[in-house]
Amino acid sequence: MKTKLRIVAVIFSLLVAIPATAHHSFFSQFDSSAPITLTGTITRVEWRNPHIWILFDVTNEDGSVSPWRCEGGAPNALVRNGFTANTLEVGEELTIYGYRAFNGENICNGRGWEYKGETIFGRPNDDGPAAELPNR
Repeated sequence: MKTKLRIVAVIFSLLVAIPATAHHSFFSQFDSSAPITLTGTITRVEWRNPHIWILFDVTNEDGSVSPWRCEGGAPNALVRNGFTANTLEVGEELTIYGYRAFNGENICNGRGWEYKGETIFGRPNDDGPAAELPNR
């Protein structure tokens, strides 16, 4: 009986761990072979765990506007680096360097940002010096 219970417990633990692993896997959600650069107007910043989300509108070449959602870092890691929930302001322009979601939706993972003329966190695969946070 104890052996069966242990087997069931191990199987259950493995099944619960699979979704948690998928959630934290960049490579399961975003296409690292196709970096993108998006410039748009911030419409909302969702400061929550496990990652912040920046919502912004991008004006396309034909003049139409596409809403985008971009995943950022963990709030606690950002705070330790001087970034706060008030760093980005709704209505301001933001350029995001990152990677688009595999599913083709307007979702990205931001690896670097330009905001108010300053680079925040650098660009993907940038060999230059580390970016500094904007003056506040």
